[in-house]
Amino acid sequence: MAVLAVAAAGLLTLALPPAGPAGWLGGPVDWPGVALLAFLHTCWDGLAQGLPTPCFRFWRTLLRRPTQPVKPVHPAGLAFFPVLFAGVLMLPPAAAALVALPAALSGYAERPRALRRLWNAAQLAVSAYTAGVVFHLLGGPRLLLGLQCPAALLPALAAITAFCLVNSALVAGMRRLAEPRPTGRPRPGAALRGPVGTVLAALVPGAGGLMVAVLWRGPYGAFAAVLALLPFTISAWVFAQGHRERTAHQTAVRALVQAVEIKDAYTRGHSERVGQAALLIARQLGMAEERLRTLHFAGTLHDVGKLGVATELLRRNGPLSEEERGAVEVHPVFGHELVRDIAFLGEEGRAGILHHHERLDGRGYPSGLSGDRIPEFARIISVADAFDSMTSTRSYRRGRPVSEAVAELERCAGSQFDPVMVRALIAAVAEYGWEPVLPPPGGWAGEVPDIPLGVPEPARPVAAKGRAARTARTGGPR
Repeated sequence: MAVLAVAAAGLLTLALPPAGPAGWLGGPVDWPGVALLAFLHTCWDGLAQGLPTPCFRFWRTLLRRPTQPVKPVHPAGLAFFPVLFAGVLMLPPAAAALVALPAALSGYAERPRALRRLWNAAQLAVSAYTAGVVFHLLGGPRLLLGLQCPAALLPALAAITAFCLVNSALVAGMRRLAEPRPTGRPRPGAALRGPVGTVLAALVPGAGGLMVAVLWRGPYGAFAAVLALLPFTISAWVFAQGHRERTAHQTAVRALVQAVEIKDAYTRGHSERVGQAALLIARQLGMAEERLRTLHFAGTLHDVGKLGVATELLRRNGPLSEEERGAVEVHPVFGHELVRDIAFLGEEGRAGILHHHERLDGRGYPSGLSGDRIPEFARIISVADAFDSMTSTRSYRRGRPVSEAVAELERCAGSQFDPVMVRALIAAVAEYGWEPVLPPPGGWAGEVPDIPLGVPEPARPVAAKGRAARTARTGGPR
């Protein structure tokens, strides 16, 4: 961070003609253009992140109504690139770096705010400077001044690619320093897919930046360039609203999950892990992104019906009577009722919560569905729930190693679980790994029994009429 801060400070001096070398590295600099681009970038960047713009903050200050701190709807690293790219194409490299500084230095940042703002400013400044150098080395300014647009596409594309690669490298380096030991096994080609995806995502903003630069050099100047930003402004605003809505959904889900975990301390973190395991299965199946989000919410909320179950039953270490077991097994119905009016779950998500304890052979609950009559989300959540239950320590038995849990899933595939979902989870765990939630040394006060999988748990009574199939080989309905 200190190195980048020094680099950003050096860019300020390069932009001054007396201090920097002659030519395109230091001057001449169009200072009014730099100021206008920096102002536009600050305004549009705040708009894209759902933050108050400088004009709004200034107006509130005049009215003596200070603006309350507001968190962005998505990470600050996703800057509004069209204006920033326009600066890269129109200005000397060091001056282009200045365009990014006001927004980064005045925007929202987590604690420690000063250091994070300095990091954001230096990161974008170094990326913009590198992109400007690439654009000038390829003769981009000469082609742009001559309005040779097709010929200027190659230098502009090279500059955008350089910006994205440098920015991605800086972000990855900082994350590596902050998290030196990533968990799980990285997916093959993941290190390459990240920067390539960033470059592809930047092509549309890059085209917008080229359009702004061309119009700015035209007969109508900055006025036409600002009008050209209107479609990007609308898309940025819609993008910010979508992120804000998804953030509200996540907040609601977290609140419900925390309420469940307050009641049942032994399953703390279970809901989130089931949601993640369900995503691993669904991605192996090639599920569409929109359905993935819904499935993640449904998997995370699968046990929300436990809010309607007596806390004493959820926390009991000893056996349950048949009547008490029935009171626990009704929690999927309670959960379905609780989420009935949550629109973003949809019918598919609500069905996944209602039927996640059904069995493929029809001996599950609450409806006794079998085979393909069980909704796909429910079949996924069932496997994810059982897998995490087996690898986690509960109040009535100790968690098992991943290998034993996988063997039990394979043994029950075709009777209790959908074999397709089981194979998908096994493949995902082999590819990404899974950290089982094992008990602390000595367990909780040493009272947690060590019951092997596949052996009936003595604390569980056997019910009549075939209901013994529901007993907790895979962690039970809790």
